[in-house]
Amino acid sequence: MSEYSFPTLARHREAIEGDELRAIKRYLATRDDKLPWLFVSERGQPMTRQAVNYLIRGAGERAGLGRVWPHMLRHSAGYALSNKGHDFRDFMGHRDPRHTSRYTRSASRRFEGLWK
Repeated sequence: MSEYSFPTLARHREAIEGDELRAIKRYLATRDDKLPWLFVSERGQPMTRQAVNYLIRGAGERAGLGRVWPHMLRHSAGYALSNKGHDFRDFMGHRDPRHTSRYTRSASRRFEGLWK
């Protein structure tokens, strides 16, 4: 485990480890500042939720996707993992399997032709 963690929608914190932790440490080593935050504003402060929303919305508009927000990216990751057949409940932070059913219903095409 590590001192790095991120808040989840369930209002608890998940530890970051493995490849993700190594990538974060490599990134932090490239920065000139020694600030403890992963995402830093132009003023050297932790980036606010509103700033992240603003940046992602702008990126979505520039990419021609219309209005995009961070939670939409979370859902996109859930659908992508489901479509590839991965068990993603831990990744999504879902304690109740019913919460992942929205993703698996749309992923039924991965079973097409299974019994042919």
